[in-house]
Amino acid sequence: MQMDQNIIQTDRQQRLYEKAERVAEKIKQRRKQADEQAKLPIENLADLRDEQYLSLTLPKEYSGEAVSLYEMLVMQEKLAEGDGATALSIGWHLGVVKELSEEKLWEEKMFDQIATEIGNQQKLINRAATEPATGSPTRGGMPETTAVRHADHYVINGRKSFTTMAEVLDYYVITATIEDRNVVGSFLLPKELEGIKVEKTWDTLGMRGTGSDDLILQDVQVPAENLVEVADQPKKPAPKGWLLHIPACYLGVAKAARDDVIEFAKNFQPNSLNHPISEVEHVRQKIGEIDLKLIHARYFMYSIAEKWDLYPEQRNHLMNELATVKIVATNSANEIVDLAMRIVGGRGLSKTMPFEQYYRDVRAGLHNPPMDDMVTQMLAKHALS
Repeated sequence: MQMDQNIIQTDRQQRLYEKAERVAEKIKQRRKQADEQAKLPIENLADLRDEQYLSLTLPKEYSGEAVSLYEMLVMQEKLAEGDGATALSIGWHLGVVKELSEEKLWEEKMFDQIATEIGNQQKLINRAATEPATGSPTRGGMPETTAVRHADHYVINGRKSFTTMAEVLDYYVITATIEDRNVVGSFLLPKELEGIKVEKTWDTLGMRGTGSDDLILQDVQVPAENLVEVADQPKKPAPKGWLLHIPACYLGVAKAARDDVIEFAKNFQPNSLNHPISEVEHVRQKIGEIDLKLIHARYFMYSIAEKWDLYPEQRNHLMNELATVKIVATNSANEIVDLAMRIVGGRGLSKTMPFEQYYRDVRAGLHNPPMDDMVTQMLAKHALS
């Protein structure tokens, strides 16, 4: 708690932190269940909805909290201490809603409809853009999913991979190549449409509880008005502050590992010692290294988030910093959990302890965008220009 108090600056942030803390305590009890079943427990969603968590990033006129980036990270980091997979999943929803609210990407009528449903009914939405052949959309590939115009509607066919929360989403925002125009469009698909199917493909090492299965689209008919975004030409990449939900999540997992290993060290006393291992020099050294890495990564992340909130006119100049936060945070999280595992020793590999799951979950952060190689190339290009 003391480490958290150093980043909480206002009474409002304290209230939001406590909201996230309440949910974190509940979902922590199902962390192992989510991992074993490779899906987001519906009970976790119920807990989030009870706290009106899904409308946090909505404007207040839609019954939202209009949380700032800094506030969102405070909450998401805390939520990830309970369960990283649930936090990462909900972070995508919150980020999409924040982006749509602030950047006005959709026609007002369509946004008003969705925002009202999220605010009043706590509906759940996420983008589905990754495909087996194209990989991450950040690499620039054209979607193999197609949308063909027929009078007043489109017919969509394709497959999306890594669709986080696929089974429990109320709305999918999918990308497709619009064939008659040869451009990429984004379509809003309610889950009730015929031809939408979720195929259970998510069998991965870490972040299993995100339930990121494949989304199958077979002759899905959607009204033309549900074409909500069109990229007529490649857009220059723009800074997206909300993507800091990714590093916040992995730092939350690392902090949970840090807290658990400290408790372990203070209470574990092998019969070869007359004191707990917390008094052993190399253990204290590792704990010190954990806090050094965690403090460094957290303060860097929150300082950039604060700058994003306080100086909106400078946001276009924060691309490098935002990307670097992700790299520093995810790599630090891996190093922190590795140190925790070294303190615990071989028993840390046992599924009766939480450390092996922390170890697997933080590994997934290295594969969330932006990737290390893209960031280092971007930094080099900027330095040499």
